[in-house]
Amino acid sequence: MAQKNITEQVQHEAKVVQGEETKDKVYASEHTFPDPVSAQEAFGRSVEKLLNVNGWSGLSMFTADFVLHDQAGKPREGGSPQVGDYIQIILPGPMPENWVQVVDTATDENRVEFTVQPGKDPRNKQSDEVEHFFHAEASSTFRVELVGNTITASEIGKHEGINNEGPEAGNRALINTVIAEGGWLFYQKFQWKLLTDYLVHL
Repeated sequence: MAQKNITEQVQHEAKVVQGEETKDKVYASEHTFPDPVSAQEAFGRSVEKLLNVNGWSGLSMFTADFVLHDQAGKPREGGSPQVGDYIQIILPGPMPENWVQVVDTATDENRVEFTVQPGKDPRNKQSDEVEHFFHAEASSTFRVELVGNTITASEIGKHEGINNEGPEAGNRALINTVIAEGGWLFYQKFQWKLLTDYLVHL
């Protein structure tokens, strides 16, 4: 039975790399505070950090830079991400830019989150190509939540499949495969764990 499970996992990984299947991934960090007052104060700072997308840049020389843009593709210096906005993701090294669009936001008393999906470069009005290494059906939800005295920050990836087939991949099929393979093996874990640690003040 164990051998069968290993074989099935290897086959699934091969299909993911070929763009035929998808993955779900969750990265999270938590920080427990000594009392409700300090936890609530820290949660407010977590929300500020979450919504200040431009502030996600510079966590490490090896992590991506993030730039929030409005629906017209103009950089936004401040403000929270709104549905329809875009986020430009600049990976370290000689990699192409990647773009996601904000598709949902949610705010409760003890939980704040927003969800993005891969999208086009809003500055290029002539192209509908998905400028991201994941296909358009993938999503990432960025969330901070307070339960008791514990703050949890999460990056929840759903339906992550490589954008290396069909017209939406354009001329990026090969490089998307290279980036996505590297992301699943190492980089994605490094990037999102640093971010979730940052959001809970670790």
